[in-house]
Amino acid sequence: MKTDPERFILDNTSVLAPPHVPEIRLRLASEAHDLWLKTEEELEDIGLPPPFWAFAWAGGQGLSRYVLDHPEIVRGRNVLDFASGSGLVAVAAKLAGAAQVRAADIDPWSGTAIRLNAALNGIDVAYSSDDVVGDDTGWDVVLAGDVFYDKTFAEALIPWFSQLAARGAAVLVGDPGRSYCPRERMAPLATYEVPVTRALEDSEVKRTTVWRFLP
Repeated sequence: MKTDPERFILDNTSVLAPPHVPEIRLRLASEAHDLWLKTEEELEDIGLPPPFWAFAWAGGQGLSRYVLDHPEIVRGRNVLDFASGSGLVAVAAKLAGAAQVRAADIDPWSGTAIRLNAALNGIDVAYSSDDVVGDDTGWDVVLAGDVFYDKTFAEALIPWFSQLAARGAAVLVGDPGRSYCPRERMAPLATYEVPVTRALEDSEVKRTTVWRFLP
C-alpha cells in the first residue's frame, strides 16, 4: 500500500450516523470530502481501491435496519457479513446479539474501516480478507448488503447462496433494486425507503427490500 489506510481513513472521513440506522456510528465520507469523485488515476496514485467502505449503501442500511428490528434472526448465532465494506451490517448483527460475526471483504482497506467502525460502536468484529465465495464453515446466518450490482458477480453468488440456504442457513440480502438481483429465488421480508447520497445513486431515496433466499 502506498498510503497508510488508517491515517487516510481518519483524515478523509467523518463520524456519521447512517440515516436509516441512526443508532450506529461509522467513519464515512461526507459530500464535503468528495472521496468518491476522485478519478481512477488519483486513487491509483495513492494506492486506494474504489472506496466502497466509505459509504453506507442502501442495501446495507436496509439490511442493518431489519437485523436491529428483528434481533432474533442473529441472536446467539454465528454470522457472516459478506462483502462487508464499512462493516455496517456486521456491526448491526453484533449489536443485535450475534455470538460471532465475521466480516468478509477482499479489500484490505475495508478491514481497517471495519476495525475502526467496530471500535466506534464499542464492539469487536472479526475480519477476513479471504474470498469466501463457495465456502461453507457452518454459518447460521449469512448477510449480504447490495451485492447484485454486477452480472458476473451475481452469477457466482446465486448458486453459493442457494446452497447455503438449502442446508439450513438463513441467507438475507438487502437490495435497492439492482439489475441482477434474483428476486424469483427469494422471499421478501421487508421494504424500506432509504436516504442515500445523490452523488452515488440516481435518486436521494432508494426503495430497498430485504430478501431471504429460498431453500
